Amino acid sequence: MLIAEVDQYIKKHNLIESGSKVMVGVSGGPDSMALLQYLLEKRAAYQLDLVAVIIEHGLRGEESEQDIEYVQHFCQKNKIKFEAQHINVIKYKEEHRLGTQEAARILRYQAFDQLMKKHQADDLALAHHADDQVETVYMRLTRGTQLDALQGIKNTRPFSTGKIIRPFLSITKSMIEEFCREKGIVPRRDLSNEKDVYTRNYFRINVLPQLKKKNPNLPETIMHMSENIADDIQYLFDQTKRVSQEVLNISENPKMVTCQINKLKKHPLALQRRLFHLILDYLYDHLPDGLNYRHEQQFFNLVNSRRASASMDLPLQLKMIKSYQSLIFRFEQEKQREYHFPLAIPGRTILPNHDVLEAEIVDRIESLPTDNRTFYLPVNIDQYPSLAIRTRQPGDRIYLAHINGRKKVKAVFIDKKIPLEKRDQWPLLVREEGEVLWVVGLVKSNLTKQAKEDHYIKLTYQSRHKF
Repeated sequence: MLIAEVDQYIKKHNLIESGSKVMVGVSGGPDSMALLQYLLEKRAAYQLDLVAVIIEHGLRGEESEQDIEYVQHFCQKNKIKFEAQHINVIKYKEEHRLGTQEAARILRYQAFDQLMKKHQADDLALAHHADDQVETVYMRLTRGTQLDALQGIKNTRPFSTGKIIRPFLSITKSMIEEFCREKGIVPRRDLSNEKDVYTRNYFRINVLPQLKKKNPNLPETIMHMSENIADDIQYLFDQTKRVSQEVLNISENPKMVTCQINKLKKHPLALQRRLFHLILDYLYDHLPDGLNYRHEQQFFNLVNSRRASASMDLPLQLKMIKSYQSLIFRFEQEKQREYHFPLAIPGRTILPNHDVLEAEIVDRIESLPTDNRTFYLPVNIDQYPSLAIRTRQPGDRIYLAHINGRKKVKAVFIDKKIPLEKRDQWPLLVREEGEVLWVVGLVKSNLTKQAKEDHYIKLTYQSRHKF
């Protein structure tokens, strides 16, 4: 019964190709030994090159060594290549402040990755089954999760030199135990699995039996639900990738994503939500545990806020910054320092962002500048004023003729829709006493020529940046 069911599942999902090198994760327990036995029986039909791998976690002492001997003996008897690798879970969990199960999982997959590369394996076969799937789905439900997680354990995913496959996801634990009895397999038993101190064990021992009383076909029900969700999610993912090309601007150095809010809001809420998670998947190497539904809500709060500028913090110093109709995701950088240095007259002054302010002395204005990148300052040829370039300070104002008065530099930035993160580094041209003459590239103070002033300092701003 097990063989026919697994044969059908492998064929339906195209899990194994003929001639593949398959590495099998084995512990000595009933699940993995049944999987190894199944693949052994299919070795000729699929022309498989099998490698059995056992990862010893350093947690059970002599019992673990006996597990290794047991699996090694089985492999020698059946002419299966065998590898054993030791990992130090206790040391790793203390160094990284992790739980035992999480530390074991990370190190186990690191070892699998190394061995896959060593053997240039096509597949890593793991023995997760239908009851594991039920446990996983209900565990995630109790934590609160995204729809994607209700796919449960995937039957295949890319990994290392090939992919992970799980041929047993359609069969139950009872079928595996029966298969072991039929084949004369007397597996090793890990007594820690009988204790409910770990979350998965708790669900397996206390929750699943009660659920199966209500629905004896629960594993099959969850399997079909997970597969349906996976199909729906794949469609939504394809749509999200299509929309992302219209809505998102992605940069590599520094790693940053800009989302156009007006374009985003034209799409259904489901796609907006998925775009948020697509952005996180791109920016984070590994999604941090601290991410939860509150951060998703913060995303929507910024998208729908009427404020022109606002920001929210995400884990690991990732920031969401709303700047008018853009939503910027970037990691917080070390705060740039304020600057204040004299202007070279004549000469070139290089700003911290590598823009250039060039000053030269001229005796007339050739033509009135049509933009804000050129500024003429009337001066007396016998005495140049002391000028400086600096960042803004609280209370900075600039005199503007068209309003016949002084305007806050902060208000200039708002009017010109300069993003929040750029304002503190924006260059201002000031006199020695602090009077702002030019918010460089944006607005100029109105200066009337006095009788003694017979020359001009011509200032030209050369920038690679758009504003």
